[in-house]
Amino acid sequence: MEPQRTQRRTKRDRNDFLVCVFFSVSSVVNLMATKSQKELAFLHDLYIAPDWGERFAELVDKHVKLPREGRALYVAATTGEHAMALQERGGEKLELLCVDENEQCLELARAKALALGEKTIFQREDFSALSLGDDQFDLVLGNSSFTLPTGLKPMLAELVRVAAPGATVAWWLPTYSSFGEFFSIYWEALQNAGLEDHGLEVEHLITDLPTVSDAEKWASEAGLEGINSWTVIEEFDYESGEQFLNSPLITDFLLPNWLESLPENARARVAEELKKVIDEERHSGEFALTLKATLVIGKKARME
Repeated sequence: MEPQRTQRRTKRDRNDFLVCVFFSVSSVVNLMATKSQKELAFLHDLYIAPDWGERFAELVDKHVKLPREGRALYVAATTGEHAMALQERGGEKLELLCVDENEQCLELARAKALALGEKTIFQREDFSALSLGDDQFDLVLGNSSFTLPTGLKPMLAELVRVAAPGATVAWWLPTYSSFGEFFSIYWEALQNAGLEDHGLEVEHLITDLPTVSDAEKWASEAGLEGINSWTVIEEFDYESGEQFLNSPLITDFLLPNWLESLPENARARVAEELKKVIDEERHSGEFALTLKATLVIGKKARME
């Protein structure tokens, strides 16, 4: 196993343990339990940011050049870990505004910034309708890693709108062929649960994810030029169906959207079938969930 992958696995194992300490086991394994925004913020900070978020952060850190001074905006900054690392890298002359839709995530971020003496500003915003004026920022960063497909274009349009002419806009998201292993077993689980009529919805989950070409095209249509993109294939490995369904990434952040179209009283049954199929197909090996993480960068066209 690669050193970096080993490090991530160690982080995930540690975080799985901590989640069970802070939440009762029943609340973690109960797939249908609705968690509060505060609980989701805590889980994001403890588990999602150091693992899922890190995969995208590495792409951003590698390819996005920070301005030496001016104003930058980070949309969907969640609990602020990556944003504050960028603030530290950018220096005193870079003013960074971070926004998120979850006020509880922002409270955690503000507490971190205060403890670390960071000047980063955090405020609540609707990603598809920012209250910020046009043409303001010298760099705009947009985290769409958990944005539903229907929200991608509206969010991108806002990122471009608030960027100053000539400013860099960087936007990251999962692209087509992500999660293919899950969609395959989901189809089988639906059949086993007597819900094969919902198979068409699995097709929609697959095709609704944009291709890299789609993402680049949308960026161009939104008003960016000089567009480049980078994609990395990442894996999330699970030793059993139970571990898969007990993972906060799956249970609290991905699976609710994947199962949303099912009747509420059928979701637990489908989850149990998913667990069985995973255990049957992994043959004592790990079940790997693949993420195709894509970063798209362009510059806002200058006024003629």
